[in-house]
Amino acid sequence: MSLSRRHRLIAAVTATVVASAVAILTVGTSASAKGASSVADTTSVYTAKSPLPEGQNGDVVKSQPSTYNGAKATRIQYLSRDAKNKQLPVSGTVLVPNAPWSGPGERPIVAYAPFTFGMAPQCAPSKTLAGEGAQDMVSGFQGSFVNALLSAGFAVAQTDYLGPWVEGTGEHPYVMRLPEAHTVLDVIRAAQRLPGTGLPPNGPVGIAGYSEGGSAAAAAAELAATYAPELKVKGVYSGAPPADKGVLAKTLDGSMYAAFLGYALIGINQAYPEANLMGLANQAGADLFLKARQTCTLPAVFQFMFTQTSTLTKDGQPVSAYLSKPPFDKIVAENRIGNIKPAMPVMVQHSPMDDVIPVAMGKQMAKDWCDKGANVQWKDLTSFAPFFSHAMGMMTAPNDASAWLQSAFKGQPGNGNCGQF
Repeated sequence: MSLSRRHRLIAAVTATVVASAVAILTVGTSASAKGASSVADTTSVYTAKSPLPEGQNGDVVKSQPSTYNGAKATRIQYLSRDAKNKQLPVSGTVLVPNAPWSGPGERPIVAYAPFTFGMAPQCAPSKTLAGEGAQDMVSGFQGSFVNALLSAGFAVAQTDYLGPWVEGTGEHPYVMRLPEAHTVLDVIRAAQRLPGTGLPPNGPVGIAGYSEGGSAAAAAAELAATYAPELKVKGVYSGAPPADKGVLAKTLDGSMYAAFLGYALIGINQAYPEANLMGLANQAGADLFLKARQTCTLPAVFQFMFTQTSTLTKDGQPVSAYLSKPPFDKIVAENRIGNIKPAMPVMVQHSPMDDVIPVAMGKQMAKDWCDKGANVQWKDLTSFAPFFSHAMGMMTAPNDASAWLQSAFKGQPGNGNCGQF
């Protein structure tokens, strides 16, 4: 079978699997129940005030009612910081289950760090969770994770991360460690400060995310003690984290999921404009940047699958060749996760057959934390097949995350299993 024919076959199978997954995941995740509280400004959370109001990280700038089945939902705009420590507005959602909290103590808040949803304004999870914007398999996956957390009785603080969903804030710094950690930690602060929710201002909190969200959750675990020391983080769940961007530059290049590498390059360009990444691109590379900025995840996967980055650079070298040299080698090192000991118990979960993010990457991050004395629980994620195992991992990851966080909130996260994986 020729390579092009094999690529077409994979694309056809992908479309079939995606269609099936959409049918499964959209059941029960549609937004239907209204309920929200608001602060004084209820104009669109996607419009930034000019000038931006002064405030503390996590302060709520504005809020408006949103919709979600089984929960009181409030869309918010809050303050956080980018990779250069500049304060910027970020959008997100706070969801409080309609059912009373039946667990011990106060109702916990769990920050949900979404997995890759795209770059265009219509992709923002705060929109798709409310039944707006792009509705596809990705929005179904996001809904399944949120539903699992809400079913456990947790309040959910969902961030959109920095990005164009709030007008005038620039591109999304995709999988960049500092801005994603900041936005995850600050959305918890925002949920604690949002009036009318009944949530405790200094109660127990947790963090959970998968894929992009897994690295955002892991980065937040590393930075919590210094960036948000007042938060009582009881546990962090990190699923399939892309912890080493240097490795991904090689494994994603020319693959079915080459779009994610394109997103990462946009993220680097946004967070580190001084590196002049765009200066390396030929016309095809510049065109890809422009097109990728307008896509959500699923269309991007189909549009850019099997793209070789050597066809996008002026001198024909792959992107990985540049990322191993100055100034990009420093950027890759700064965004590697595993160098700082988390101050709380963490669970890291990854499919042994992950077809997007190599399992060795998640395992190395967990081992690095173990070497620093962290309380780490490693667990293999149930795999269904060698193909699509990364996406299908979202079928079981939400319940695994919720169950482990429940034990963490009860003070029973265990002592981890360092040295056994």
